[in-house]
Amino acid sequence: MVATPGSRIIVTGSSNSGKSTLGAALAELRSVPFIELDGLHWEPGWREADVDVFQSRIQSAIEPDTWVMAGNYLAKQQHVSWPRADTVIFLDLPMPKVLRRCFSRTWRRWRTRETLYGGENRENLWEHLMLWDANHSLFTHIVMTHRRRRRDFEKFQCDPRWGHITFIHLRSVAEVDAFLTTASAIHHEAVTTGD
Repeated sequence: MVATPGSRIIVTGSSNSGKSTLGAALAELRSVPFIELDGLHWEPGWREADVDVFQSRIQSAIEPDTWVMAGNYLAKQQHVSWPRADTVIFLDLPMPKVLRRCFSRTWRRWRTRETLYGGENRENLWEHLMLWDANHSLFTHIVMTHRRRRRDFEKFQCDPRWGHITFIHLRSVAEVDAFLTTASAIHHEAVTTGD
C-alpha cells in the first residue's frame, strides 16, 4: 500500500519520467502552488542561473505551508528544499520508457519551436542526438544517470537527515496512475467530510 502524501511534496526521478506532469496534477488537485525547478534554474539562452540565485528562488517558492515541487538538481538544492519537505515521490520508470518519452517530447518541441523557461529557450533535436556528449544529449544523460538515481534514492531513505520524510517509490505508469487516482479519492473524501 502506497503512503498518503503530505503537504509539502517533492517529485523527483529520471528526466522524462513525468515529474512535472504528476507534480502539476497533484498541485491542481490540492489547489496549492506548483514549483517547477527547471523554471527556476534556466535563464534565457539555456544559461544556468547562478547557484545563489537558484537557491534564493527556491527559498521563496517553498515559504508557503503547502506546495508541490518537481525536479532534481540535488547537488545544488537538496539541502534547501528537502529539510522543508514532508514527502518525496520518486518516479522510477523503466529506462526504455523514459527514452521513448524523451524522443517524442524533444521531437514535438523541436518541430513546434515551443519556448521554455523564460520564453527564449527552445529544444534542439540535433544536440540531443549528439550521444557522445552528455552535456548536450539528454538521451545520454538519461542513460548515465538512470541507475544512479535509483541507488541514491535507496540511500536517502536510510539517511537520518531525511527521517522526517515519507518516501513513495513509483515504478511504472500504472503505479503513477493508481497513485494519482488514490490521492484524488482521498482528497475528495477529506473535502467532503471537512477533514
